[in-house]
Amino acid sequence: MSESAKTPVDFWFDPLCPWAWMTSRWMLEVEKVRDIEVRWHVMSLAVLNENRLDELPEEYAENMRPGGKSWGPVRVVIAAQQLHGDEVVGKLYTALGTRFHNEGLGVNRDSIAAALKDVGLPAELIDYVDQDTYDVQLRASHKEGIEKVGQDVGTPVIAVPGADGEQIAFFGPVVTPAPQGEAAAKLWDGTLLVAATPGFYEIKRSRTAGPDFSNL
Repeated sequence: MSESAKTPVDFWFDPLCPWAWMTSRWMLEVEKVRDIEVRWHVMSLAVLNENRLDELPEEYAENMRPGGKSWGPVRVVIAAQQLHGDEVVGKLYTALGTRFHNEGLGVNRDSIAAALKDVGLPAELIDYVDQDTYDVQLRASHKEGIEKVGQDVGTPVIAVPGADGEQIAFFGPVVTPAPQGEAAAKLWDGTLLVAATPGFYEIKRSRTAGPDFSNL
């Protein structure tokens, strides 16, 4: 099947979130076994939570506040997208997530600078960590994704064309470790089945394990 004939799957992520990272690695597996093409977009947990910081645990809220570490990565990604095109977004996300999550190097300027180097992007993009130059575009990208599912979820958000051409959108799935091969395909097929069911909203159970990056 040609690239143009593949089903587009829009994926909104915040590089800070380990659960979104896990889901994104699953989506790359799905690309290998189903005729889909992932299109990457940023959303922002800081934007999502900016009006409810008082309801959050203090350490988490501190990351979300202006100047907190949640702003830097998404600002760099949206700047890269604005200046160098959509095609760099997924590559930069992979480089960031590998350093943040798989390698445990932390969400900091050194990790972001190294990720930029990994994908051949200009080093000066690191300056956007502290700049609001593209915050309007960041908020627009966030809004596009979150409005498909509502304010009561987080990252990631996935949207895919349904049988009638209208998009089916959902938060998640939240899974660890990231399924691979045919297991990835089965989860994709099942997720689409339930998400496309009229009136379906939620399946959930308590998490008993943290993100497992051992197979990534």
